[in-house]
Amino acid sequence: MSAILTRDELAAALGLAGQGDRAAFRRVYEATSAKLLGVTLRILADRQLAEDVLQDTYLTVWRKAESFDPSRASPITWLVTIARNRAIDRLRSGAGFRKSTSIDAAFEVADGTPSPSQAVETVDDIRRLNECLGQLDDKTGGAIRTAFLEGVTYDALAQRESVPLGTMKSWIRRGLMRLRSCLDQ
Repeated sequence: MSAILTRDELAAALGLAGQGDRAAFRRVYEATSAKLLGVTLRILADRQLAEDVLQDTYLTVWRKAESFDPSRASPITWLVTIARNRAIDRLRSGAGFRKSTSIDAAFEVADGTPSPSQAVETVDDIRRLNECLGQLDDKTGGAIRTAFLEGVTYDALAQRESVPLGTMKSWIRRGLMRLRSCLDQ
């Protein structure tokens, strides 16, 4: 079962693994092994070779985790680069020529992390949404935040605010219309 770690959590786990923390290394492995196996399998087109390369990859990660610099690359990019290079090395050694796929196919393996431009857009979208939410009255903005960001039902919100359910629905509906108008500007 693969654990899902955020970019920062993965970077922190790599840092701890670089200090010899086996539990952190296990978290890195559990969060990334499926993706890295996919990268190596795509390059080598042989499961046994791909698994061997994956093992070599994690040996390298264990030895070099302390050299990971999150300011230079995302953790998954750093890990994929190691796996890709190990797979290419295996191809060059002649151990995987019988069923290999073009090395260029490795670039088609999607990296789940957002690109720098997507990250900037996301930050801008969040800033814009917060500005527009700030323009709503406190009750409406609070109800929308609570319903959509915390997942609280309209019924529970109505009970919290001691208002009828229809009133709560109206506050949220009118608030969402004002929010849409603000975001469209």
